Amino acid sequence: MQAHKCAIINGDDFGFSHGVNQAILKAHKEGVLTSTSLMVTGEAFDEAVDLAHAHPTLAVGLHLVLVCGRAALPPSEIPQLVDSKGNFPYGPERSGLRYQFIRATHEELRREIRAQLEKFRSSGLRLSHVDGHLHMHVHPVVLRILVDLADEFGIRVIRLPHEELGMNLRLDRRNLLTKLVWAGVFGRLRRYGEGLLKSKGIGFAERVYGLLQTGCITEEYLLGLIPQIEANLVEIYCHPAVVRSGESLNGPPGAGEAELAALLSGRVGEMLAAKGFELTNFEKAVWW
Repeated sequence: MQAHKCAIINGDDFGFSHGVNQAILKAHKEGVLTSTSLMVTGEAFDEAVDLAHAHPTLAVGLHLVLVCGRAALPPSEIPQLVDSKGNFPYGPERSGLRYQFIRATHEELRREIRAQLEKFRSSGLRLSHVDGHLHMHVHPVVLRILVDLADEFGIRVIRLPHEELGMNLRLDRRNLLTKLVWAGVFGRLRRYGEGLLKSKGIGFAERVYGLLQTGCITEEYLLGLIPQIEANLVEIYCHPAVVRSGESLNGPPGAGEAELAALLSGRVGEMLAAKGFELTNFEKAVWW
């Protein structure tokens, strides 16, 4: 008997801008997108919440921001984490080292993570899952905090990036060195995360595609990827966007529009169906 195959297509950065909100809603209504991740400190957070309530078939999780973005708490409460304007000032590499080795950051991280979870809860939306901006949520210190808070906030699923390096390179050999480094680093983080989440009964997808192809989840890539996927519970995440005058971009120029086009592609939807994948979200997926 053939195993049931589920594909969750997630759009990150919901609430980042009006253009991102517009793209995610369009991809859900007209394309293959089934799920999204909400930035509770994003400029267009209120609009995103209203759109989510108006479209209940769109599952919504938390896109935790602990790097390259704005905090939920004021700077006076988390001075080890943010600058005087309340922004996380460092990139993922430096932030990751600080969070690992500067103990003063740990309690502030717990307070900020709690604040973002509380802001999500105050939206009235049901929490589908948790992931993180630039994947800082899989940092061991952060992931342990999320697990500690899981029962209180109803965290049932957490993203653990996991994709095959060889498969990705056969499809696209650009950025080879970066992909080699990321595959090594996130491979180790995945192994740590699997043990921790399994011990607490928190779910995670068998395969998660998007990390190695950040900013390049195009129609061509998806049409090459989908036939090669052998897992039964899969997440593919991307960052669709519509460019609007005066708004910041959430990726390289042109990337958001290309990824939106991929999500709207009839060929992509047909390929998923042909390979036996049911489009679903984290709440409806068939778990182990």
